[in-house]
Amino acid sequence: MVVTAICLWAALFAGHLAQLWAAQIKPSSHGDLRSLSLKDAVETALRHNPMISASRYLLESSRQRYIQARSGLYPHLKISERFTRTTNPMWAFGTKLNQESITRQDFDPRLLNDPDAIDNFQTAISLTYPLYDRGRIRKGIEQARLQREAASLSLETVRQEVAVSTVEAYLNVLLAKEELEVLAKSLETARAHHRMIQARYRSGLVVKSDVLRSQVHVAQLEQDLQQARAGLSVAFSALWATLGKEHGGEVRLTTSFDRAPRSLPPLQEWLKKAFDRRPDLERAKKELEIAGKELEKAKAEYYPALYLSGAYEINTEDFDESANNYTIGAVLELDLFSGFRTRARVKEAKAGVESAKARVEGLKLKIGVEVRRSYHRAESALAQTRVALSAIGQAEEALRIVRNRYESGLFHLVQLLDAETALQRARLNYIRALHQFRVAEARLALASGVVFEYVSDMGRSK
Repeated sequence: MVVTAICLWAALFAGHLAQLWAAQIKPSSHGDLRSLSLKDAVETALRHNPMISASRYLLESSRQRYIQARSGLYPHLKISERFTRTTNPMWAFGTKLNQESITRQDFDPRLLNDPDAIDNFQTAISLTYPLYDRGRIRKGIEQARLQREAASLSLETVRQEVAVSTVEAYLNVLLAKEELEVLAKSLETARAHHRMIQARYRSGLVVKSDVLRSQVHVAQLEQDLQQARAGLSVAFSALWATLGKEHGGEVRLTTSFDRAPRSLPPLQEWLKKAFDRRPDLERAKKELEIAGKELEKAKAEYYPALYLSGAYEINTEDFDESANNYTIGAVLELDLFSGFRTRARVKEAKAGVESAKARVEGLKLKIGVEVRRSYHRAESALAQTRVALSAIGQAEEALRIVRNRYESGLFHLVQLLDAETALQRARLNYIRALHQFRVAEARLALASGVVFEYVSDMGRSK
């Protein structure tokens, strides 16, 4: 019993050590990935794609500009240390006044006109605060806030574009894999027929040209299969690049798109989504608001501004003795005439507002065209999938009939190979039509600003 207990304890301890060791060497490289769903692919791209990183830095830059704009609400406090040495009569006398070291002898005209060099160390603390600056600081803060929101919308636009690029890359890999499988099955069927033809040739039922023709057909399919394998490798390279990763080899894709929906929602629904959800349209509206704030700032130049200022100084020649003083004041400014600068700024700002309005309207027209184009392409591709799927059934039935009649000696080999080629083409056409529809659907989601809803729905499809 004791030995058994010791062995059991040793086994448990060894298992615990193995778990700890496995945790230490757990693979972290994406090259160790074995499967990838569409949702995981999009999430990975949103974390690692360089375009996303660039947009995030721009957003951070806009946040810091907002902080800079808010700094105008607070008093500005500065400290400075200055050293001067002068023989200028006016500055020399003024320096002595600041140092509070004037004596009767300093009023001697000879010394006033030709003073000795005098040193001065000046420590100054100054404070400025805008009591009323025509509202420019407040308008600047509002502009910075709108710019930050616009940068956030730009990031959202890039995120949606990257997500759709990832979906397309994912679909391209699925298409390449499906094409490879179709060609592999076609090659397997062609080889089986070749073996049948060879057997019939040995029995004297067919001529040698049928055997040679069958060999050529098999060789062509083998060449097509090699090209399909190369295409699959290229598709995986594009997918890894979209994910922002180095090439991690081929992995198993767990999200498939075997079927197409029966119909699409009406066009008006997509248009409504686009005008409500497109982040670039929202950004254009923010830019219109920014232009409006700039117009308000320009008009505010006609009003007065009031500033509060204060300073505290310490002056000394050799740090043995020092003198201090302070100054407090207020400044009221009003531009009476600026050479028509203010009027020109107002007109410039008005032109900026009109330009921003035109961009918003132009973008709305562009969005309408993009949604309609994407919708009709998706609708056309969806119809093609139905036709292609029906053609597969027809090609399969035709091949069955031709094969039976060829085996009975009623048809020639050319007719059998044509039927095989027609079935292969029908299967590839369906796969490509389904791929074309899914790409068009993703582009329609991008045009309507609902990319992530589309990705979520596709992630649930099996």
